[in-house]
Amino acid sequence: MKRRTMLAGSLAALADATSAHADAPAVDLALVLAVDVSRSIDEEEAELQRRGYIEAMTDDRVITAILSGETRRIAVCYVEWAGTHYQMPVIDWTVIDSASAAKSFAGKLAEAPYTSQSWTAVGAALAFSGERLDQSGFATKRRVIDISGDGRTNDGPPAEIVRDRLVEQGIVINGLPVMLNHKNLSRPPDEGLDKYYEENVTGGPGSFMIPAANFEDFSRAVRSKLIREISTRPFNRPGPA
Repeated sequence: MKRRTMLAGSLAALADATSAHADAPAVDLALVLAVDVSRSIDEEEAELQRRGYIEAMTDDRVITAILSGETRRIAVCYVEWAGTHYQMPVIDWTVIDSASAAKSFAGKLAEAPYTSQSWTAVGAALAFSGERLDQSGFATKRRVIDISGDGRTNDGPPAEIVRDRLVEQGIVINGLPVMLNHKNLSRPPDEGLDKYYEENVTGGPGSFMIPAANFEDFSRAVRSKLIREISTRPFNRPGPA
């Protein structure tokens, strides 16, 4: 009951909130990086995952993409998630407007403690990420959730239900499924995880998915994904038919 109440509160907040106040600072993109820390990710894989985001955020090509926008800056919030009981902002909203700002963000991420939690609640993670976007305090034409994980929802609401509600509010969801080539908690590899993300997780104008073959491939996938979503031109929500 408590989990359902928490989720209902998050979705209610999404329905009532607006993306920004008129006097809010402008950025080209408000981006939530939502990262899976469920127990299916072992210690070595968790280290590779963190390193992937650290390396990608400080990559010269990512910095160039950030500085190519109208305001030459984006706002980023780094969230870790597992079951419906656990969604945690590890680094809350931070403006990235230079290589030094990106390096500072990466340094904080490298120093942040890591935890591993039970279950995989993709839908709850999306709802929480949407709430963070509505509370960002930034004015922007583009609001994006970048969600990565190595498994399907096994706790909480179906991801597609939450995805559809977020897309209705103009939020774009991009996916980064990690295609493990070994058993996941004694279960066989999920060879259809990329299709699950494509059909049930990603959504919104221009949304896309970039799979990582494994956690060793994670840095490459994150970098490619960040460059693509940061460089994408602003989209306009369709008007009434």
